[in-house]
Amino acid sequence: MIIIGALVIICTLLVIGVSVPMAFGGVLVFIGFFGGHDVTGFLPTGHRKMNSVVLLAIPLFILAGAIMERGRIAAPLVSVAELLVGHIRGGLSGGAVIASGIFGSISGSAAATLTCIGSVMMPHLKDANYPRGPAAALIVSACPLGLLIPPSSSQILYAWVAQQSVLRCFLSTVVPGLILIALLCVVNRFLMRNADLKVAPLGQNFSRELIQRGGYALPALLMPVIILGGIYGGIMTPTEAAGVAVVYAIPVGFFVYKGLTIDNFWPTLRYAGVTIGVVMLMVFMVVIVSRFLVFEDIPGMAEELVYAISDNPIVILLMVNVVMILMGMLMDDISGLLLSAPLLLPIVQSVGMDPVHFAAVLGVNLGMANITPPTAPLLYLGARVTDTPVTEMLKPTFILIAFAWLPTLMLTTFVPQVALWLPDLVFG
Repeated sequence: MIIIGALVIICTLLVIGVSVPMAFGGVLVFIGFFGGHDVTGFLPTGHRKMNSVVLLAIPLFILAGAIMERGRIAAPLVSVAELLVGHIRGGLSGGAVIASGIFGSISGSAAATLTCIGSVMMPHLKDANYPRGPAAALIVSACPLGLLIPPSSSQILYAWVAQQSVLRCFLSTVVPGLILIALLCVVNRFLMRNADLKVAPLGQNFSRELIQRGGYALPALLMPVIILGGIYGGIMTPTEAAGVAVVYAIPVGFFVYKGLTIDNFWPTLRYAGVTIGVVMLMVFMVVIVSRFLVFEDIPGMAEELVYAISDNPIVILLMVNVVMILMGMLMDDISGLLLSAPLLLPIVQSVGMDPVHFAAVLGVNLGMANITPPTAPLLYLGARVTDTPVTEMLKPTFILIAFAWLPTLMLTTFVPQVALWLPDLVFG
């Protein structure tokens, strides 16, 4: 009964607009008053689990993403993508998908990717006669690539919760991310089939223009090379790589792309500090709630309930996916991950799924859930960034979910090598 009450309270608080950390705080108050538990006994657990060097990478990547967002690092990436595919019908919007994947690999943040790529790309798409609704929906659907293409803060958190290798979890989402990029481009071509689009001609000076734009974008493109090369080359840990990303982004933002100035640098640090505070408080609250779930053996009860319905591995994995989608629709990706991992990992392991494989399934699932109505936080943020009514974005968003996101999720779930091939190749 206490579990049902806790679920009702957290769902109610989230629906009426209470912030996620405060919603979980409300659950803890409820447990303390009516559950017969001393909540203060769980506090040391939260403090002990958060006392981790690996977890330090998250605030550093958040800070790096904020600096990149204000430093205009997205603009040269968009310029290169526009030159490469702008002469193809529907290629400009496909360039937005590719740019989202590249910028996502730098920032590791879906919101930062949406803000940067959306604000830069949407005016170009409007000038080329792209329908406003489908164009905005495509940008929103591509921004969760920041959760899949490493380095990803979500995968760092999952590795921390599930006690897995951060590097293997990073690699598990690369192939699903590439599959998603390809499917988004294909579905986008279908959506734009009847639109009267302007197509930029392929100029005679294409090679020279590519060298110029590529050279200008080189400092931005070097960032993922330095970060991922340092991590997989054994030179840096993920936490050290996050620190290097911050140190690298500051001079690039100030002196190369000149988006950072003395006037906006301190507000950028303040914005990043507020975001870090919210995220870390949320992690602390969710860790305590997760500890309560383990204390009450909720994962074991959930496993028994699932097996009471069916013992078919395919049916079990489908039910697990549905639960993750529902969680992601109610809360942000970090909260959904911190609750899903300890609750569902024992279930998927019982049917033979590798924890690293589950990292990829979880990443795709929560990315899709964040753009799926009714809550869909990224969808509403995208409406503000692209200045497009949500009503115009709903139909194309559902089409992109049905024919790009869902196939990627099914392939990642039921074809283990989609997630495990690259980690096994790199680590033998």
